[in-house]
Amino acid sequence: MEWPVEGEAAFVVRPADFNDLPKLLLLYRDLNPDDPELALPEAESRLGSLLRITGSAIFIGLLDEEIVSTVTLVVVPNLTRAGQPYGLIENVVTATARRGRGYGRKTLLQAVATAWDHGCYKVMLLTGSNRPETHNFYRSAGLEQNKTGFQMRRIAARRD
Repeated sequence: MEWPVEGEAAFVVRPADFNDLPKLLLLYRDLNPDDPELALPEAESRLGSLLRITGSAIFIGLLDEEIVSTVTLVVVPNLTRAGQPYGLIENVVTATARRGRGYGRKTLLQAVATAWDHGCYKVMLLTGSNRPETHNFYRSAGLEQNKTGFQMRRIAARRD
C-alpha cells in the first residue's frame, strides 16, 4: 500500500519491501557511516523477522523513486494497558542532501499513524543526538520529551 503525501505528487511514503533493501542500506550510511556493512542476505533475513511482527514495518519516503527518508516501527505486544501494544520508533533517517524539506517528518507521521491503526496506546523513541535541531524535529512532529530514558549498550553510541 502506498500513501501519497498531499501537495507533493512526487513524494510517497510506503512500507519497504525486499526489493528496496540495497537503496535502504545506502541511506542508513547517513545515520551510522562507520558501521560495518550488512550483507544483503542478512538484511533480507532481518526484514523478514521484522515483518512477522504484526503492524511493524520500515517506512520509506520516496521522491521520484529515490529513498530520501526512513523510519522503523516495531509494534510491541503488551500485557498492560488492557493488552494494548505500544510502538517503538527507531532508525529515523533523512538523506543529508534532502533534510529540512519535511520528508522525514511525513515519514515519521506515517509510522505513528500506522501505530495508532494497530491499537498502540503510545509510541516512543530514543535519540542519542544532543543537537537542538534533532530535538526540534521530533517536537515539530508532535513528540514530547517527558520521560527519562535509560539504556545499556553493547555497541558504542554514535557521535554527532
